[in-house]
Amino acid sequence: MTRIDALFFGLLLACGPSRAASRAPRVDDSSFQKTVAPFLAQNCTTCHNAKIKTADLDLGAYTDADSALQHREVWENVLEKLRTGQMPPQGMKPPSPGDVQAVEHWIETELARIDGNIKPDPGRVTAHRLNRFEYNNTVRDLLAVDFHPADDFPADDAGYGFDNIGDVLSLSPVLMEKYLAAAERIAKKAVFGDPILKPTQERYKAEILKPGEPRHLSLEARHSFPVDAEYEIRSGFTRRPAAETPVAAKLTLWMDDRPVKVFDIPVDRTRPAQLDVRVPVKEGEHRLRASILYDPPVEPGRGPSVEFIEVRGPFQVKSAGPSESYKRLFACSDRTPECARRILAGLAHRAYRRPATGHEVDGLVQFVSMAQKQGDSFEQGIQLALEAVLVSPHFLFRIEHDSKPTDPAAVHSISDLELASRLSYFLWSSMPDEELLAAAEKKTLRKPGVLEAQVRRMLADPKSRALVDYFAGQWLQIRNLDTVKPDPERFPAFDGELREAMRQETRLFFEAVVKEDRSILDFIDGKFTYLNARLAEHYGIPGVEGDRFRRVELTGDQRSGILTQASVLTVSSYPTRTSPILRGKWILENILNAPPPPPPPGVPNLNEAAVGTTGTLRQQLEQHRSDQSCAVCHAKLDPLGFGLENYDAIGAWRTMDGKFPVDAAGTLPSGKSFQTPAELKTILKGDKEAFTQCLAEKMLTYALGRGLERYDRNALKLIVGGVAAGDYKFSRLILEIVNSMPFQMRRGDGRKT
Repeated sequence: MTRIDALFFGLLLACGPSRAASRAPRVDDSSFQKTVAPFLAQNCTTCHNAKIKTADLDLGAYTDADSALQHREVWENVLEKLRTGQMPPQGMKPPSPGDVQAVEHWIETELARIDGNIKPDPGRVTAHRLNRFEYNNTVRDLLAVDFHPADDFPADDAGYGFDNIGDVLSLSPVLMEKYLAAAERIAKKAVFGDPILKPTQERYKAEILKPGEPRHLSLEARHSFPVDAEYEIRSGFTRRPAAETPVAAKLTLWMDDRPVKVFDIPVDRTRPAQLDVRVPVKEGEHRLRASILYDPPVEPGRGPSVEFIEVRGPFQVKSAGPSESYKRLFACSDRTPECARRILAGLAHRAYRRPATGHEVDGLVQFVSMAQKQGDSFEQGIQLALEAVLVSPHFLFRIEHDSKPTDPAAVHSISDLELASRLSYFLWSSMPDEELLAAAEKKTLRKPGVLEAQVRRMLADPKSRALVDYFAGQWLQIRNLDTVKPDPERFPAFDGELREAMRQETRLFFEAVVKEDRSILDFIDGKFTYLNARLAEHYGIPGVEGDRFRRVELTGDQRSGILTQASVLTVSSYPTRTSPILRGKWILENILNAPPPPPPPGVPNLNEAAVGTTGTLRQQLEQHRSDQSCAVCHAKLDPLGFGLENYDAIGAWRTMDGKFPVDAAGTLPSGKSFQTPAELKTILKGDKEAFTQCLAEKMLTYALGRGLERYDRNALKLIVGGVAAGDYKFSRLILEIVNSMPFQMRRGDGRKT
């Protein structure tokens, strides 16, 4: 019996509806009448009654335990308000701590009793269409074709915070047309390689500067190089007026964070204002950057600035023999029907993430026969069959099978092959590799030690960067950096180079937690980060030189963890100022797992002109929350957000907000207070269970590709407990999710087909 089967069997014995249910304790009405009802009458029903119904809640309607527990969500909300000190609201006489604890204990006990009698339910995952990133990665790993055909697809819809949720990944007619076009391009490239291309030229220009704006010291662009070849990369720069004293400067051309060449910018104004180099480049998208460094530094506005980056080519395109994709496809070369069958059986096996049936292979072989009968070559027939594979539902969707699809009680373990796909798309956002697929086909994947060994191997593989790009990018919302546009007049230091440095810091930090198997609590208060000179200067951290990122151990109280990284602080601000509300909401959603409700309609805007001039942002918000309907939520939001007010809207440290000193102190509804961002992080880190549950819930949602339901709570509780027992290591979080019942099992949906 496997670990998950044993767990499920034990839960059935403990929670099943037969004799186990009959032994369950009855609803404790005596405690309700003795403890809860008087507490409600004294502290709650003044506002939450049939007449007033503040927050649309009538607690006076619950006269006994049975009626109360028919509305579980109400008591979960009451428990959360009591735990965090949000209720009773400020201004009312607070109840004694003993009375609060007694009510909390009753609610916790009764909810646990209800949970204990719920039959274990792993839920089910809708047939999961590959999203754009999964499609690109799968094509890459299937055919060794390194380009991004899905970048041209419509954007994927998101649900529950992620864009890999099966229920929202629909298939529109437009997307189907894109699939057909992409399949033709991919198949042609995989079989015949790249055509001989004539050199082309593409220029990426810096934004036009307004008078008084600082010069562009850096320009970044992403360019898709069509083939392996030589390319000429050129950067242009502006000249300063002839009357000015020449300024010594160097221009560095970078590709993917590696310096390609460093030039001395000529002082001679008669020479062309551009520098270029010809270099060999591998096919695919690469990040280009041109940056200027003055030595010694000069006053702002003096010296040259970057004007453009230009790419010309390809040149010297050489045939290196069969491509890697050709070698991967053509396992034999005798051009016979048997060879075609061997090629296509292997292709379908990998593409469908399972052995192909004889009938499926026969259908693909017919494409080769049909092409040859029409006078096409064997290779053209393979190309046609490959196109058919790439538009097959078995490639485009991850489909899991139920033996009894219409029976919601038919709970079963998913197959080893289905488990392998779940695992690979969780950790790699791509198809299983040969080793994982082989373990699944041999049915050894669930044997003791094998699954854990595969998980650890996959986390160590470079493809696990998908967790950084796709999970962390959405959890931490740093994908939004691309759309953030801070006001250039208020924040002239912000440019494309700083934006990319912000993103890179967070990516490298998250990757370090994964690769080094660090504690997940480092996300709150990890005392290290990754900086280059540009970001270090922004943070005021000395001793970091050059454009290349390096690991920096942090000292002092200003920086640690993700909360004080500029990427997070920037995406949780407005273009013109910080936002304690946005930042407080970010912490509630992504650290404490307690998202606030949407604001009520008709909420007036803040007086932007007054912030930092006639009053502080804190004073403005105090006026705003004088409305009792606003105060309830702001009691949670504002203290958390104000705890980060020492960081401006692009994450730079400050002690003044306009003419006023920054006040980062706050008191949380729980009564815990802090004076600085560091003290706030200490409080957040102290609530390990809240953060672990938050991260586990988001990671489980991402891993399953579905939103979590009430029946997932017991599984989530087991995951959180396992992570705590494993010293909060990142790998323990992954392993607990992979070994959980929702990840390894499924059921029918109860609907007739």
